[in-house]
Amino acid sequence: MLRSSQPLTGPNRKRCREDETLLGMVLDEGGRGFIIDTRSAQAAKQARMTGGGTEPKSAYPQWRRLHRALERGRPLQESFIKLVEACNDTAITMDRWLSRLESCRWLSHVKAALSTACLAAQCMDREEASVLVHGAEGTDTTLLVTALAQVILDPSCRTLAGFQGLLEREWIEAGHPFHLRCARSAYSHARLKQEAPLFLLFLDCVWQLSRQFPFALEFGERLLLTLFDNTYASAYGTFLCNNEKERRESTHSLWAWLNQPGEKKKYLNPLYSHNTLVIWPSVEPQSIQLWQGLFFRWIRSSQYLDEAWAEIQRLVESS
Repeated sequence: MLRSSQPLTGPNRKRCREDETLLGMVLDEGGRGFIIDTRSAQAAKQARMTGGGTEPKSAYPQWRRLHRALERGRPLQESFIKLVEACNDTAITMDRWLSRLESCRWLSHVKAALSTACLAAQCMDREEASVLVHGAEGTDTTLLVTALAQVILDPSCRTLAGFQGLLEREWIEAGHPFHLRCARSAYSHARLKQEAPLFLLFLDCVWQLSRQFPFALEFGERLLLTLFDNTYASAYGTFLCNNEKERRESTHSLWAWLNQPGEKKKYLNPLYSHNTLVIWPSVEPQSIQLWQGLFFRWIRSSQYLDEAWAEIQRLVESS
C-alpha cells in the first residue's frame, strides 16, 4: 500500500517520468494495481485547472483508477457541528432526534470511510494487488483510508503498541495538519475555513470496528476517548502543530504517559484475544451506530458501563 498527494498534471496534462517509473517498479511483470482517489471524478477533473489532476491511463497502463469521494472540509465540519448540537438538545422529541441525526449525515461519513478502507483492503487481500491511495494534498482522507485499511488487514495494528505506531506513522509523521483541522471545536462560534474533524472520523471508525469485533482490538474505548481529548486540548505535544518541522520544540510525548504501567492498564481491552485474520466490518446502514460514549458523554453518566468493564477486567485477571 502506498499513499501520496495528487499528481500535478495540470491543464496541459504534464507527465512525470520518475513517478511512472516508481509505480511501474512496484508491480511485478504482468501485475496490476489500483489507484483509489478519495475525490469524485468531477472534483479530480476540476483540480487540473489549478495544477493538480489524476494519473493518465496511457502513462500508467497497469493501474486502474477508482474514485471514492470522501468529504474532507467544511461539509464534514458542519456535519460534526449539527450532530453535537442535536446530541446536546435534551428537550428534543424522538421524531425530531431521528430527523436531525439523519440530516447531519455523520453516520454516512462513517460508512463512506469504512467502505473505502474495505475497498483498499480487498484489493490487497483478495486481488493480491498493490494499492495507491491519494486525494488532493494526501494529508487528510488519504490518511483516513490507509490507516483504517491497516487496522482491518494487520493484526499488529490492533495491539496497543501497534496502534500507537500506526498513528505516529500514518497521521503525525505523514503531516496531517492537526492545528488547522482541530483549532477549535464544535462548540465554537467561529467557522474556520480549514477546520475539519478528519481524525475524529478515524477514531469513530475504529470504535465501529471495536464494537463489531469486541475481541479483536487490544485497546478499548477509553483510549479512543483519550486520543480525542488530546487532539483538541492537551498538555502533550504529540498532536500539536501541522507537521514535524513545526513540532521540533521540546514537548512531552502522550505515548510516554499512556505507556506507564499504571496508566496502560486502564486502556487495555480485557476481552482481547489475538486474531491473525483480516476483520471485515459490516458497512450496512443497520450496522453503523452512533458513538454514544463520545457524543453523549457530557449528558449521560458512564458510571455503570465503567463499573461493568472494571468487573470484566477483574474476572479475566482472576481466571
